[in-house]
Amino acid sequence: MRISFALAALLFSATPALAAPEIVVDTPITGSLVQHVMGDLGTIHVLMPAGTSVHHHQMRPSDAGALQDADALIWTGPELTPWLERASRSLGQGSVQLRLLDIKGTTLRSYDDRHADQHDEDHGHGHGHADNDPHAWLNPENTALWLSEIAKQLGALDSENAAIYSANAQAVAARLDEMDSAIRAQLAPVADKHFVVFHDAYGYFTDHYGLSPALAVSPGDASTPSAARISELRAAITESGATCAFPEFAQDTKLIVAASEGTGIKTGAALDPEGAGIEAGPMLYGHVMQGLADSLTDCLSAE
Repeated sequence: MRISFALAALLFSATPALAAPEIVVDTPITGSLVQHVMGDLGTIHVLMPAGTSVHHHQMRPSDAGALQDADALIWTGPELTPWLERASRSLGQGSVQLRLLDIKGTTLRSYDDRHADQHDEDHGHGHGHADNDPHAWLNPENTALWLSEIAKQLGALDSENAAIYSANAQAVAARLDEMDSAIRAQLAPVADKHFVVFHDAYGYFTDHYGLSPALAVSPGDASTPSAARISELRAAITESGATCAFPEFAQDTKLIVAASEGTGIKTGAALDPEGAGIEAGPMLYGHVMQGLADSLTDCLSAE
């Protein structure tokens, strides 16, 4: 039986501090996590508009003003959003920033060797892990860690409400653990099924839930693959026995069609690992994770 779970919005109300924190975030995913922790105690400006690809976004003039006025920039890091790196160095006076991929204890996986390793002080910061897959929120263990660090950052900015931020983060982490267990049980029957995805963004998800690694049409930056890559992928699909190919929201479906042409593979529902097609807000992260699980299960479990 399908277990459906949507991450509940656990927003705690309190009297705002005199100067409510103004936070800028890079993506709707980050915005969802910050909103869970912050509740209604501050304001959040999401740089990436809904319906756009995180890999191809360009900064808007209004974004520069938001960064200048922000108390903090909370973002995944330049590995995911290189368009933000330069602007991140010109925040307003007194502003701080938190790079989620740089948080100690974050599990990172490399595009080169496809294995996960614990991020610690030996990795350094900034450009030191340019070969790492930046889609690390698809491992909910990372997300639970990030929630705690976001609460600490918000508490440093707004000490009056630090206890509320901490309590919110702990409550959401508990809900994440429930969601994680439910998704793991849901995906277990299709763990050995092979499938094709638009771009190399799902390694954290497949690693965490013990699924077969996805065959990706495009590399991790969602750039256009060569004709040779398409030809190689067709051969890999046939050899692996993959049964489903999944397009991706806001990406060119013709590439999936070209890669799967002549293989007899089924086309599943469009995946949305970045939440670009989901209503912004605290519920978004849970919908992203559950949406991936549901789409994979629907196609891979079909006879």
